[in-house]
Amino acid sequence: MQGVDAIRTALQSTQHLVNWFLSDLDDHDLLVRPIDAANNIAWQIGHLTVSETHMGKQMPEATYPELPAGFAEQHANPKGGESAPTTGYATRQTYTDLFNQVRQATLGAVAKLTDADLDRPTQGSMAKFAPTLGALLILVSNHSMMHGGQFSVVRRKLGKPILF
Repeated sequence: MQGVDAIRTALQSTQHLVNWFLSDLDDHDLLVRPIDAANNIAWQIGHLTVSETHMGKQMPEATYPELPAGFAEQHANPKGGESAPTTGYATRQTYTDLFNQVRQATLGAVAKLTDADLDRPTQGSMAKFAPTLGALLILVSNHSMMHGGQFSVVRRKLGKPILF
């Protein structure tokens, strides 16, 4: 297995897990917060989608779908330690469709890369977290899994089956 193959596998794996964690939740479930100060799943899946388009722009090979008007603002990082808004969220179907479209765009771009491309330096604010394109793509995958773990806490609060 080559580096690009490992990254593709990680991105596909976390895409599958995010979809699995969301599969039996309804629109109302997405609004439940594990604790008062934590963000709900709707905000988190929107945040993952927006973040992936932002990070993926480091790849000229990537073409991302246009997100709905106001979507990025609704799912921006809250300022000053505040939690995300309590209203204005989309449906589970909308979130999963957008997440999957964005992930497919990332996977399409990764398919055009060589292992040597993974050593390309990243630019801007992400460079301090992920100095190369390969590190950035692993961060995209890990970011999905980090939030997936938070989805698991809400799933337990809702009495949903333990999946993984």
